[in-house]
Amino acid sequence: MGKLDHISHSIQDLLSEKKQKEAFDLIIQEYNQKIYWHIRRILISHDDTNDVLQNTFIKIWRGIANYKGDAKIYTWIYRIATNESITFLNKKKKNSLYDNIDAIQEPYTTQAAIKMDSTEIEKRLEAAISTLPEKQRIVFNLKYFEDMKYEDISSITQTSVGGLKASYHLAVKKIEKYLTSN
Repeated sequence: MGKLDHISHSIQDLLSEKKQKEAFDLIIQEYNQKIYWHIRRILISHDDTNDVLQNTFIKIWRGIANYKGDAKIYTWIYRIATNESITFLNKKKKNSLYDNIDAIQEPYTTQAAIKMDSTEIEKRLEAAISTLPEKQRIVFNLKYFEDMKYEDISSITQTSVGGLKASYHLAVKKIEKYLTSN
């Protein structure tokens, strides 16, 4: 039985109290790295990413009983991770307003968080992505880095495929403009 067979089988086991822990461990093993990088591309900061990743898996564990199987397991997991990331960003924005930090400073803060061992091109790409509005950044990351189909992104973001294609197109144009002007 291959790894994917174990995951498919573990979905059924998620609803079985006897096998729930084992199935959850398999899901963590399979998706931990993928979800980490998905969240990291949204939040940039490693520390913030670890916090949101932990919250994501807590939500998954608590939501197992509510998983109906109407969505693919990975889209369900990515939706939770995306929502947790958005919630974190919203809290961070709200807190920064109370701290009198201008939104204009956000790209500089984000640029400072970029890994020092990245190549210059990677740094510029991350800086360009960080300037995108939240929704476009999420769509771009899922399509470009995760190579997801628009239908799966639609399930995660609960946005129409047409809207996603438009968001992705706009994101690509903004990134191109940023990279050619800087």
